[in-house]
Amino acid sequence: MLSACYRDGKWHWDGVLAANSISDSEQLLCLLYPATQIESFALDRPEAMSNDVRIVLEAFGGQARIGITVLGLVEEYLARNTDPDGLPRFDAGSYLRATGEREPTAAQHTLEVVDGYSMSVTLCIAALGFARVFDRWARTERRKDISARIAELSAGLSTRLTAAMTGLVRSFVVNTASPRSPSGKAMLGMLNQSGQPEKVVVDAVSRSLDRVRARLRNDVTLGRAPESELDDEDLLFECGWSWGVVQGADPVDFVPVALGSSIGYADPRPYLYFTITALDGINDVLSQRTRELDLLDDTQYRLAEALRIRWDITQRYWATVARFGSGTWPLEDIPWRTSDGEESDYFSLIVSAVLIQELVARTASDDDLTRAIGIFDELARRGRIIRRPTQDDPSVALHHPGVRMTLRGSELVEGGGPRLEWIASDFAPVLLERSLQAARLSGNITARDRLMELAKKVMDHLDLRMITDGDAAGLWDDPGAAFGAAAKAGQTLPSWYMTERVIECLVTADHTYREAPLRSPAMVVRAVELLNEAEHLLNQEMLNVSVEDTSANRIALDGVEQQLARARDVVNLQPGTAFTLASAALIELDRLAYARLDAMRST
Repeated sequence: MLSACYRDGKWHWDGVLAANSISDSEQLLCLLYPATQIESFALDRPEAMSNDVRIVLEAFGGQARIGITVLGLVEEYLARNTDPDGLPRFDAGSYLRATGEREPTAAQHTLEVVDGYSMSVTLCIAALGFARVFDRWARTERRKDISARIAELSAGLSTRLTAAMTGLVRSFVVNTASPRSPSGKAMLGMLNQSGQPEKVVVDAVSRSLDRVRARLRNDVTLGRAPESELDDEDLLFECGWSWGVVQGADPVDFVPVALGSSIGYADPRPYLYFTITALDGINDVLSQRTRELDLLDDTQYRLAEALRIRWDITQRYWATVARFGSGTWPLEDIPWRTSDGEESDYFSLIVSAVLIQELVARTASDDDLTRAIGIFDELARRGRIIRRPTQDDPSVALHHPGVRMTLRGSELVEGGGPRLEWIASDFAPVLLERSLQAARLSGNITARDRLMELAKKVMDHLDLRMITDGDAAGLWDDPGAAFGAAAKAGQTLPSWYMTERVIECLVTADHTYREAPLRSPAMVVRAVELLNEAEHLLNQEMLNVSVEDTSANRIALDGVEQQLARARDVVNLQPGTAFTLASAALIELDRLAYARLDAMRST
């Protein structure tokens, strides 16, 4: 990353696409996200920084200088993405494409999308946490100049965080549809997996989502779009995030007008991609680290509560519809079809991602995870991640150029312009991260093993797509190595969109591997049985030696005693280790017993 970005003491913000607010956030998160999530990186605590991290970052200066340089990068990021009036900008810029032959207008390039809000939320939380901890070092070292910079920076980050959270609140939408409308028929087509009469399915869906509907009516009041017809229980509904601030969305009354009253252009309909993006950003707002460091002010706490309600309702809604019915899950009927009639394996993956996130928030059942494994495995095959692509394989388009999503309403921006598209090319990172999250949830050894093996295969696929030439070697994305002539090969400029998502996967992998290994109850029982036998035989052997004995046999018995003590300590957490230690002790005890008997026969 330093080779690609840091040259002649200056940070370069461009990549394969021209820099914009979102790519700036993604680029900086490649550095800050691991540094605030993985203990050994510790860029905010110079005294605790690992040697390998310090050596890699020595271009920034000495051990203390590294944190100061990172502080400067965050200051530069804020300056780049704040307008002359001091208001935060979340423009999507070069990430937007026109659907026709016309190019997006200058006004359209400044459109704000949910990706911009979500990435900014994650970055601001990470940067505020970094600044809060680094300030302790500055005060210890009596660096008043650094503390003053941190105070000013924190104020700017807090303003940006408030604006981003407000944007997320105002981008939430509920969409209702008659069962006989095109949207309603598309929804029923996914939900009705058993061929039941329409009225039966509509009634069953209504009962399943009764609590979700009630909470949407009663709890979601802040910044809401024009009233949906939730009181009519004969209508189907869906909820989530549109691509940006929704048309007609109310301002948030307790947020300064300049931060929370931007005009909404987004179609009042949920987009699956932007829904999971929003949920991921809200996770960072609600995280334990955010609470422990007390990073939110009073306004942000109110916004966080509004987002928490939407976060919970949305996860419950999509987890319910994904598993609706008593037979085949709608989610298992790949590809998923959205309410506007579009269908893609990518949409099935996104619904799976929301389901896994909902399972993280509650206790997952073995059946849920077992069926999720089958879905992930099928998506990996259909996405040509664990199967080679064929000539002119349409599945390659999931990765390169990616799945195109029409941003309805983008043509309404002042001055007009063509309708715009958003391209999502993160199929493989999404699959990897959710497989790792599911593995952390699983209490079944076989299920966890299957998920981890799938995760390794997806990582092998991503390894192939790593850039190998130029200053960006080691970053992503060069899809040509994985898909050959079907994708553009020889890419030497980094995609911060893709690289940041792979970094998130690696942080998730770190958390997964730091969990205690799963233990089999049967292995615990077997290990205890071996321990009991070994300890009994050890006591028998101890009867044959005296306290003053310093022979090799006595030393060997002392070693066995230590082995068994260690086995007893870990038997409940690591029964396999305890089993192996007890087995080794039994072998040594048998050797000593045989040697003693052999010596007795010789005499």
